[in-house]
Amino acid sequence: MAETTYNVGIYCRLSNDDERAGESLSIENQRLLLQQYVCDQGWNEIDTYIDDGYSGTNFDRPGVQRLIADAQAKRINLILVKDLSRFGRNYIEFGRYIDYVFPAIGCRFIALNNGVDTANNDSSMDSMCFLNLFNEFYSRDTSKKVKAVKKACAENGKFMGTHPPLGYKRDPADKHHFLIDEDTAPIVRRIFSLRASGMTFRRIATMLNEEGVPSPGTFYYQGKGTEDPRRVNHKWAETTVKVLLRNEVYIGNMVQGKCGSLSYKSKKLVSKPKEEWIRVEGTHEPIISREVWDTVVSIDQRKVRKPDTENGNRSIFVGLVYCAKCGFKMQNQVKNSISKRTGQPTRLSYFLCGNYLRSGKTACTIHTISEDALYQIVLEDIRAKAQYAAYDRDRLLAKIVRLRDKEQHTRRASNEQELRVTSARVDELGRLMQNLYEDKCSGVVPQTVFQTLMQKYETERAQKSALLPELERKVRDHQEQHREADRWADIIQQYTEITKLDESILFALVDRIEVSEARKLGSVRIQDVKVSYRYVGCVDDALDGNSREAV
Repeated sequence: MAETTYNVGIYCRLSNDDERAGESLSIENQRLLLQQYVCDQGWNEIDTYIDDGYSGTNFDRPGVQRLIADAQAKRINLILVKDLSRFGRNYIEFGRYIDYVFPAIGCRFIALNNGVDTANNDSSMDSMCFLNLFNEFYSRDTSKKVKAVKKACAENGKFMGTHPPLGYKRDPADKHHFLIDEDTAPIVRRIFSLRASGMTFRRIATMLNEEGVPSPGTFYYQGKGTEDPRRVNHKWAETTVKVLLRNEVYIGNMVQGKCGSLSYKSKKLVSKPKEEWIRVEGTHEPIISREVWDTVVSIDQRKVRKPDTENGNRSIFVGLVYCAKCGFKMQNQVKNSISKRTGQPTRLSYFLCGNYLRSGKTACTIHTISEDALYQIVLEDIRAKAQYAAYDRDRLLAKIVRLRDKEQHTRRASNEQELRVTSARVDELGRLMQNLYEDKCSGVVPQTVFQTLMQKYETERAQKSALLPELERKVRDHQEQHREADRWADIIQQYTEITKLDESILFALVDRIEVSEARKLGSVRIQDVKVSYRYVGCVDDALDGNSREAV
């Protein structure tokens, strides 16, 4: 019987995980070892197939796919690898190739270091299934360790992504830290400024494209000095703007772990619940201020839209005005007509209850108010609050905090006291348990007494420790009220001499405006308007006054 001539395909693989785990042979060393073996056997080396940096948990690797294609085409009839783990670490897929695919195409398989040869029906073939199983366990264990390290780094505020977001660059001294990129940061600031003025995501993207501003992907590949291999239009899109505006990285926070792979065998990414995200504050210098961020967030929460009116003008109050009775947003209506007195074109802009507009007087009353009257009321209200904040800031803040905390004042004091007492008791229980153990070891306390007291102390300490996080959160919430009042005062006192309103001022200062139904006082029409500010709400009661009235 004629001896078989073997045409050998040498396969080599080394993944990043293998390098971290201390795999001793590099790709080149693997290749030299296998080539020497082929030479010693007198076989024909046809080609070398390499997968460098690919995981062995799946077989969708370019080197493996080319190897299998050549075996099926009868170009090679023997596959040689250093050991079983080099070919793959997926127990099921490995078995399919060894037991079905290779025998069907008449291809021999040898794992040199494991002594596995499909041409020999000996004990090495019996043990191969266990070796493959151990290889898969190893891969799973390595995956867990890598994920644990990445999670720990993320929890410490270290950036674990591939490249920084637009506006930042890696710190040369620490690749896990961000520095502001002064070349691209102005683009980010402008995008936030446009959004803070009420501009839509689509309009921002359109404006950037019209001005020829490169997209984030374009900046990335320009920084690498290479062409973008993707088939994309290299333009800003509505989604790109939206994602950028909702990224906390621009206020100095690192939020990671938003998605993860299904398993160590699959690289498909799935989104994680928000409560599982890893969020660390103050990891790097912010590009935008917290006030601008809060303005943008408030616009998103209110889902503000600025529809154009018939003549191209639009009210700056759209999205901010609400009916005081039913809580519905008030709709802006514009009428253009000719003045009977002057014969000149006139424009009347007014707001009315959206609930009434949709369902009639059975749902609510009209609550109408002219935009001119609303404009003057809000302008005067902002100016008055700004002057108060500028000239008597401490007194105003004290009143605001006292007003917001009026119902919870006793509760706040109680929470702070309970937190101090609980923390002290947890520390005391720790000392008691330590002393009790020492007394037991010295024979002062009998075993039965020790067990009884230790169980009692441990139960109480567990109960007290479980209360601490909630108490700390409540105390932080009270402290946050003071910080928010300070933040509001810092913003509004800039407008002591304000003479004109625009959208950016309203979005920066005002949370909502509530309009009550008009009432008659003799021959005078009076209407209450309440302006609620961001961070502090309505502060009229803090000034010992009532909401503004439209007359």
